[in-house]
Amino acid sequence: MTSPQPVSHLAFIRANVGSSAALGERLDRLLEPSRQAPGCLHFALQRSQCDDHLWLVSGFWTDEGAMTAYLGSPAMQVFSEVVQELMVSSLDLHTFSDVSGQRRG
Repeated sequence: MTSPQPVSHLAFIRANVGSSAALGERLDRLLEPSRQAPGCLHFALQRSQCDDHLWLVSGFWTDEGAMTAYLGSPAMQVFSEVVQELMVSSLDLHTFSDVSGQRRG
């Protein structure tokens, strides 16, 4: 039997011109509820040092089930809201699994 493997998600979000501060405030509201979600190991919001319009939301989870449950939770509604309110020009979501210690062939 294999043990659950940690997984992560990274969401790169580019704000429309004039919307970056408001977008950051909305994304900041995700932090505490996300950190308290079952299986959350770490959750962070970052802003690019080189591009004031680029934000990164990252989450690290105990396993894929915990991440999938979170991604389907009401907390994620904030992403559809900021897109509908035209605060976002692009949103790029990626998920990753941990490969440290695995052999590559």
